[in-house]
Amino acid sequence: MTIWPPPERIAIDHDDYHAEHIGHTSDGRQFFLTTPFRPGINEDPGEEFVALYLFDPEGKLLEARIDSFGPRGTMDRAERTSTYEQRLRELGDVTYDRIEIAPFTVERFGTTFGLIPRDDEDDEDGDIDWYVELHPGNYMAFAPPWDSGEYDT
Repeated sequence: MTIWPPPERIAIDHDDYHAEHIGHTSDGRQFFLTTPFRPGINEDPGEEFVALYLFDPEGKLLEARIDSFGPRGTMDRAERTSTYEQRLRELGDVTYDRIEIAPFTVERFGTTFGLIPRDDEDDEDGDIDWYVELHPGNYMAFAPPWDSGEYDT
């Protein structure tokens, strides 16, 4: 069995689902526009976000523009849609294609955002393998090989 180390970069292929708005700006930066969420659990009503992550050509995070819209049940959906579309317009001319970015974390609104590596502590054979999750919400998960461009939901 191959034991994979934690990744230096993760490839994400453009698709029509969670990776619909990823690619490159006209000046060569990479971008990822997405809608992370903190799920409502017990007394915590959760929280919905719009996040635009900008990376340099080598995949290092340059900037995270994150907007909060409160709990899913009470958020203004039109406002969230408008903010999402505004963030997309802010990018100017873009090409939707594969990005290759480094894992990262940022803290906003008391929440950790990012592509976060996790070791597989429950691996039955005792080996340590890694995977990477998009947080908050853990709605995209990546496993080796890191250059596959594919993810699980």
